[in-house]
Amino acid sequence: MDAIRTEPPQASGENFFAELPRLAGASDTFDTARYRPAPDDWELVVTDIVGSTKAVAEGRHKTVNFVAAMAIAALKNLCAPTQLPFLFGGDGSVVMVPPQSAAAARQALARVRGFALREFGMQLRVGVCPVRLLREFGSDVVVGRFEPTPGNHFGVFQGGGVAMLEAAARGRGDAALIAQVAVPETLDDGEAVDLDGLSCRWNPLQSGRGRMLTLILQGAADPGAIHARVMALARQGGAAAPVRPDTLRTGWPPKGFWLEAQASRRGGALWIAVLKVLANTLLARLIFLVGRPVGGFDPERYIAEISSNTDFCKHDDTVSFVIDCPQDCIAAIKAYLDQRSAAGELRYGMNVSETALMTCLVTAAAGGLHVHFVDGGDGGYTAAAKTMKAQAAQVAAR
Repeated sequence: MDAIRTEPPQASGENFFAELPRLAGASDTFDTARYRPAPDDWELVVTDIVGSTKAVAEGRHKTVNFVAAMAIAALKNLCAPTQLPFLFGGDGSVVMVPPQSAAAARQALARVRGFALREFGMQLRVGVCPVRLLREFGSDVVVGRFEPTPGNHFGVFQGGGVAMLEAAARGRGDAALIAQVAVPETLDDGEAVDLDGLSCRWNPLQSGRGRMLTLILQGAADPGAIHARVMALARQGGAAAPVRPDTLRTGWPPKGFWLEAQASRRGGALWIAVLKVLANTLLARLIFLVGRPVGGFDPERYIAEISSNTDFCKHDDTVSFVIDCPQDCIAAIKAYLDQRSAAGELRYGMNVSETALMTCLVTAAAGGLHVHFVDGGDGGYTAAAKTMKAQAAQVAAR
């Protein structure tokens, strides 16, 4: 793996992320020479859902994904038009915000946390601190700009800062850091948070090649080489992505309409929000069925864009991704990863399912500004993480 850049942090500025070199494809995210140190005064945010494994087992996987994306939507809307690095992890997220939005971001996160508990019955864990603090405790935050199509970007991270903050948010590590990353409950005043654009209107994505394979890889010295080998074993070509025109299906009413209504009502009556979502989704359904442009919105172009505008999860020594994989390739992939794991070269978690799930964040559908977060079905990232923990426990017990 390329060495992480060690030049001094760049000066603060709201255009920090917007001016980073573009990483156009998943393979580009392993080129750390195009990453840059985050400014000292930008704030790093991590969230994750407590008890996500239990929630998934109870059939609430779509809700887990939706709640995990709420912090991204809230902070993106809060800081607009400033571009932010953000990353979706199935049951949590990573986001960075500029210093001028730090106080407002903390309150927005407290509101999201409270809303997640009141509206969805899910406990959201939150940790926030300036990059400077993580550097004082011995880690760094180095950022890459993964932008599969112009204007649609995600963040990828190196340096150990994300992992350090995640541990502190869970109450592990240095007690002084743990105390400083907490977001007080008192910041939640019950006011509605802006989650505009967040939706989950598409049906589960059915595998067109065999199975949806969800992988989490950790600790590899050269993660790019491991990723490339997995992709080669999976015979990946143009049909690699789980999101493609042939896997996209929707119905009416959409299965996730209730979640969208809950998120969009902003303290108003739920039944009114439900009616609005049902009306909007019915109109969208008719437009997609007709397949012709309406008022600047081209449904065929939008579907084509979805295939490109999906996330790729990479931070520190962790790489997570979902692929549509031929079923007869899965055993070879597992054997390869088992071999690398037995040699002490990496840790990994795997989940195999017939479907994948997608949560959407739409800024301007007609303008091509929309990003999509993908998780494997039947637990996806949550289930893969569980298998990885079990694997680590077996190794420790030897």
